[in-house]
Amino acid sequence: MTVKITVERPGVLTTVQDWPGRTGYWQVGVPPSGPMDDLSFRLANRAVGNDAGAAGLETTMSGPALRFDTTTTVCVTGASAPVTVDGAAVDPWTPVTVPAGSLLDVGTATGAGLRMYIAVRGGIDGDVHLGSASTFTLGTFGGHRGRVLSAGDVLSGGGAAAVAPPRRIPSDHVPALGHRWELAVTEGPHGAPEFFTREDMATVLGHDYEVHFNSDRTGVRLIGPRPTWAREDGGEAGLHPSNIHDNAYSVGALDFTGDTPILLGPDGPSLGGFVCPVTVVAAERWKLGQLRPGDTVRFVVVRGDHAASIRELGVARRASSPAVFSAGGDGDDGVLLRRDGVVPVTYRRSGDDNVLVEYGAMTLDLALRARVHALHEALVAEGSRGVLDLTPGIRSLQIKVDPDVLPVPRLTGLLEELEDALPDATELVVPSRTVRLPLSWDDPSTREATERYMHGVRADAPWCPWNIEFIRRVNGLDSVDDVYRTVYDAEYMVLGLGDVYLGAPVATPLDPRHRLVTTKYNPARTWTPENAVGIGGAYLCIYGMEGPGGYQFVGRTTQVWNHRHPSTAPGFEEGTPWLLRFFDRISWYPVSTEELADLRADLAAGRGPGVDVTDGTFSLAEHERFLAENAAPIDDFRALQSAAFGAERAAWAAAGEFG
Repeated sequence: MTVKITVERPGVLTTVQDWPGRTGYWQVGVPPSGPMDDLSFRLANRAVGNDAGAAGLETTMSGPALRFDTTTTVCVTGASAPVTVDGAAVDPWTPVTVPAGSLLDVGTATGAGLRMYIAVRGGIDGDVHLGSASTFTLGTFGGHRGRVLSAGDVLSGGGAAAVAPPRRIPSDHVPALGHRWELAVTEGPHGAPEFFTREDMATVLGHDYEVHFNSDRTGVRLIGPRPTWAREDGGEAGLHPSNIHDNAYSVGALDFTGDTPILLGPDGPSLGGFVCPVTVVAAERWKLGQLRPGDTVRFVVVRGDHAASIRELGVARRASSPAVFSAGGDGDDGVLLRRDGVVPVTYRRSGDDNVLVEYGAMTLDLALRARVHALHEALVAEGSRGVLDLTPGIRSLQIKVDPDVLPVPRLTGLLEELEDALPDATELVVPSRTVRLPLSWDDPSTREATERYMHGVRADAPWCPWNIEFIRRVNGLDSVDDVYRTVYDAEYMVLGLGDVYLGAPVATPLDPRHRLVTTKYNPARTWTPENAVGIGGAYLCIYGMEGPGGYQFVGRTTQVWNHRHPSTAPGFEEGTPWLLRFFDRISWYPVSTEELADLRADLAAGRGPGVDVTDGTFSLAEHERFLAENAAPIDDFRALQSAAFGAERAAWAAAGEFG
């Protein structure tokens, strides 16, 4: 039976979501989205008799007013807020009949918690994109036209078959909400003593952090003490000791973007270059959706194999108690195993549902990326049940699993077996297209982003007011014209996708003499224009969409993601909204701001001259011969760059930049 639902008042940030959201696309920068508090959402569905993952509504702080044209059953869960039907109060966590023509009104959360959930018997219809109806507002897809609800919107519901009769949620299944939270975390992936000091880790696990007002579905920003750090800097990955070569993140990871801790949410980035000392276990991530500004958070370390299952919705989920009971963590600093050999391997824990495999030393080496590719291919061929996502980074591969099907200890054993059978990396020959893109140098949009950062975040940053001058200085170049020539002369190989969302490449020049090294913004920017081009560490990124970011700007280009016209947009393959692939080689040609605007408009409309793409291959053996033949001038460049990098770091230290 179809139900028409008219939005008379939209509430705040009300969106259509389903569970578990959009899975299987983490490697190209598509987050799962879905409900931020999966527990309250799924319990609402259970109350009305739906499948636990059926599409429903998530709202933040203040709920919507919805009129139903047909008698139906609904349930409201989550943060405590007044709920009425035609003005008469009804109970939350309880299935309620809404007569035809009646108004369901969800008010403002006045106590603990932040988000409310509304389930309708038979579900709510949403725009399905990449297998899910969940709304990803930053990407403008899924849900209702890819956006939050507005007054006058009309939704359709009731179309899915219910699986059970309606039932009230037992009180011991209702999650406990408060203003002081304990979050169960596992150690890792990047803890002490490699990245943080022992004292830093004691602070992370023994200090109350405050929830910052600038928090959302991408991540919950926290206020707390700055680490002292176990390293002076990130080397090739950047000047700040939080910087690392880009690797995949887990939802629920505590990500230190510089000195700022952020709990990554379901709309957060899949790939980035910052360390994460602990990770919230899957069954506790519902709490991120209920953290409100001013709440306090304390992390309680637990053993990975003692975490509750996210499949549970009852008492086994351990959500009805505000306390986390633990006898301690695994005591291994998040390192599951280290293997020595020609290519050393480190297996790191990232929550109870991810293993991060890292190869070799903390350095940029394409042979390590080749090893990552070989392991990736071997896992795909293995086809093990329980593997949900495979996300490569620069020198790492993250494997996300369903631990109820493939527990992490068994996964680690499988990875060791596959490692023993991997071919030598020098044998790697892969498809490698040349992709020629326009670049508007020092584009006004990137200047605007820097100005916004100076006005709203930090005015005294060493990279302000002009990122390109900062790049010149930290690399020891004579003029900004040298920066220009270096960028346009370079050929950048794509090593990862989804570095700040939606097919955004993390790429590095094949010729080390073109590898300009910078640090990342600290704190990160809150706004970056879509398709801005920046450099962070030794890497280049094209931002797939508007959002936060930390790379130093050099310009702006055309879209690398087009979900509206993937079949007609020149350069894009049918059904594939991302433009680039692993091991593509990007080169630039200069265009004016006005020319770029025209190119962007044409591509957005699915027309125009398109992107110049030429098929080819990449051989690691040939690349290593090139490096050997040019070793002397490469060493000279690196020496000059290292001296400038060291001088910049000394100036930062003298100015108190590191604490």
